[in-house]
Amino acid sequence: MKILILGAGQVGTSVASALVRENHDVTVIDTDAERLRELSEKIDLQAIHGFAAHPSSLARGGAEDADVLVAVTSSDEVNMIACEVAATLYRTPIKIARVRSLEYLKHPELFGRSHVSIDHLISPSQRVCEYIERLIQYPGTLQVLDFAGGRAQLVGVRAGKDGALVGHQIRDLAMHLPVGSAVRIAAIFRNRQPVPADGDTVVELGDEVFFLADKKSIRAMMAEFHRIERPAKRVMLAGGGNIGQDLARQLENRYNVKIIERNRDRARAIAESLENSIVLVGDCADEDLLREENIDQTDVYCALTNDDEANILSAMLAKRLGARRVISLINRPAYVDLIESGDIDTAVSPQQITLGALLSCVRQGNLVRVHSLRGGAVEALEAVAIGNSATSRVVGRALEQIGLPKGASIVGIVRGEQVLAAHHDTVIEADDHVIIFVLDKRDLKKVELLFRAGAASL
Repeated sequence: MKILILGAGQVGTSVASALVRENHDVTVIDTDAERLRELSEKIDLQAIHGFAAHPSSLARGGAEDADVLVAVTSSDEVNMIACEVAATLYRTPIKIARVRSLEYLKHPELFGRSHVSIDHLISPSQRVCEYIERLIQYPGTLQVLDFAGGRAQLVGVRAGKDGALVGHQIRDLAMHLPVGSAVRIAAIFRNRQPVPADGDTVVELGDEVFFLADKKSIRAMMAEFHRIERPAKRVMLAGGGNIGQDLARQLENRYNVKIIERNRDRARAIAESLENSIVLVGDCADEDLLREENIDQTDVYCALTNDDEANILSAMLAKRLGARRVISLINRPAYVDLIESGDIDTAVSPQQITLGALLSCVRQGNLVRVHSLRGGAVEALEAVAIGNSATSRVVGRALEQIGLPKGASIVGIVRGEQVLAAHHDTVIEADDHVIIFVLDKRDLKKVELLFRAGAASL
């Protein structure tokens, strides 16, 4: 596909890099000539210096024959106008825009083909808030990812000494759970390397385990790998930006929420917009303030400022002062794996979360959701099986007949409201939501082709 990306920031660069690796024809437009030069030296793409929403820039970028336009500049207004210009002048088929301002997002009627011509609207703040909310809901998890509208979830945990399955073969799992439990271990990483997740594999202390389950089975599965933590009640958020404010709004009716914001005017505005949260004016790295606010009785501390270093130091301080669990927002991908090996329990990368959302919109083959794991090295996909045995390579076939690439595996199927653990003789039916785990990103194209409508005739 020919893909035009507007904006060469962190997200634009990540999207470009991912798509070039999949052999797409990528062009990037940005006003920063030096950044474009550095980008074109690292990645095989075309770089255009210009203003993203100007018709002349879009024309030089090949908008007239682009299949997809991805607008991820730092300006919501530029992203929206660029999509409108591309639709009006160049009839670009798919237009994706990142929009961050709540003023626009709270009016979804603005967007659509009959208004602002955006086919897929991506809100990083909303995505990150949903991600963190799931981590708070299931204490002790590394990742909790939704599939099929939340009917199935992929959960990442670290194996601890109190886990019932630790030191035992995976096949022993069936002896611990109720008969017919819809669970499947999707992958195991040991010392950052994948190991086979078959019945003979022994789960070892420190393993990073990903499993797929329906909601009612998640806590029972978590107990197989580490001691179950008590549910969270008290949550403290450091940073009152868009993410901090939106997350507080989502949590305040179920948890005791406190927000620390250093800007007095911003703190006042947040307090006026929330109903049950306590808003404090101060520095999240102020040890005295944290002690005064009973950090040692806090179940979850989330560092959510726009400064990676401040988030890391604040989260480490909160952990040292007694916070039960600390989560840190990290924008630099290089920091994510580094800090999770220390005092910080979970690092959250807005860049990777946004990237997954964007790739879900760009990719073909009836892929409706893409989640990046382990810094983007691994992906979990949700594909919808379309057609029948005559028009599809997957419908009406058992998993062992499909011929998935070696680095990919089907771990579960959502059929209506039912979640099914995938086995070699499981037969895929039309309209099934199929969950695929891809360890080698070079196999993504093959997986897409398998689930593309009419693939049986290829």
